[in-house]
Amino acid sequence: MSSGDKPVVVIGAGIVGVATALSLQREGRDVVMIDRGEPGDGASFGNGGVLASCSIVPVTVPGLLGKAPRMLFDPDQPLFLKWGYVPRLLPWLVKYLRRANAEDVRRTAAAMFPLVGDSLNDHQALAAGTGAEKWIRPADYLFLYRDRAHYQGDAFGWSLRKAHGMQWDELEGDAFRAYDPQFSPDIGFAARFGDHGVIADPGQYVKDLAAHAVKNGAKLLKGEVTDFVRANGAVTGVRAGGETIACSQCVIATGAWSKPLAAKLGLNVPLESERGYHMELWEPNFMPRGASMVASGKFVITPMDGRIRLAGIVEFGGLEAAPSRAPYELLLRHLRRALPGVTWKRQTEWMGHRPAPSDSIPLIGEVPGARGAFLAFGHHHVGLTGGPKTGRLVAQLVCGQRPNIDLAPYAPPRFQ
Repeated sequence: MSSGDKPVVVIGAGIVGVATALSLQREGRDVVMIDRGEPGDGASFGNGGVLASCSIVPVTVPGLLGKAPRMLFDPDQPLFLKWGYVPRLLPWLVKYLRRANAEDVRRTAAAMFPLVGDSLNDHQALAAGTGAEKWIRPADYLFLYRDRAHYQGDAFGWSLRKAHGMQWDELEGDAFRAYDPQFSPDIGFAARFGDHGVIADPGQYVKDLAAHAVKNGAKLLKGEVTDFVRANGAVTGVRAGGETIACSQCVIATGAWSKPLAAKLGLNVPLESERGYHMELWEPNFMPRGASMVASGKFVITPMDGRIRLAGIVEFGGLEAAPSRAPYELLLRHLRRALPGVTWKRQTEWMGHRPAPSDSIPLIGEVPGARGAFLAFGHHHVGLTGGPKTGRLVAQLVCGQRPNIDLAPYAPPRFQ
């Protein structure tokens, strides 16, 4: 495809946007990245840091509808709601909860597997030669349970992973104690995945990737895109900060902030912020051997560069409300139960926004009626995990190539 002398404008400099920019450069395209902040400062900074190829099962598993009300009123459950936001949330929430059935969960898992199923290799390929590869650490990823019965309570999710060819080890009792004796005796069972990975500093990782793109000729502009310029059914420019940047194509990769931009192109996307929290414990007295999902609290414990990160929580409250205190307190309570012997010198806190389409499947593809405009957002909890594959797919579409996976599940007009 001839690109003329106009660049591709990538809106958003998180992991998805930066991966898209690097993939486009490798196809010989000129790129302009635009972000309202610095690269990697949004959800890419605050995620759990795990390259979680096994994370193909959405939150909306069968039975959620019955459990959710009880979870909202249990201070030990990782679900929070800002009640004043309910009227705005309700249309999205109805669509979201309708997906809590076996057929839709299978459909979502089948869509997610091609994006995340080889994440460690995808990141290694993306970062090769950029200087950012130093942040990628191959690591085990464990799901921790009280006992085998607790594990078997998640049998539906494990059956989906098995159906997609995933393999794991089961560590029970003394075998788990031998693997990592720092965990509480109350944790007696682990499902362990190999061939996973950890990003030891996710924010810096994305910044280093972006810096490499800039070094190779990409432009990085700070500003907020407010509209698009169109001619003859095609997007020919984006407006940001009072200026118009001409483009051959553009990519919207602004995560939870993508809904208004998609609306400018005629798409009404049922997208919400699934607010997530993390806490970092700096200079701990020990590091866990691998990254772990503690099933009882639905939170992740990740060893990172100089600290342990605790990440998780689902809170619905929109993009504007301030963080709540209760999620941080819950993370610490769960940590004390899981790793009772850990101490640390200082702690830091973060709250951010995961982009949550109502069907838990990202939007990847060209916008109908707006030729040259592509969407790349909506990864819920696995934006870091699926960022490189998404970026490569979008670059192929922009360059007129045919990806080797079926993109129908991610089609932008599917909600219309």
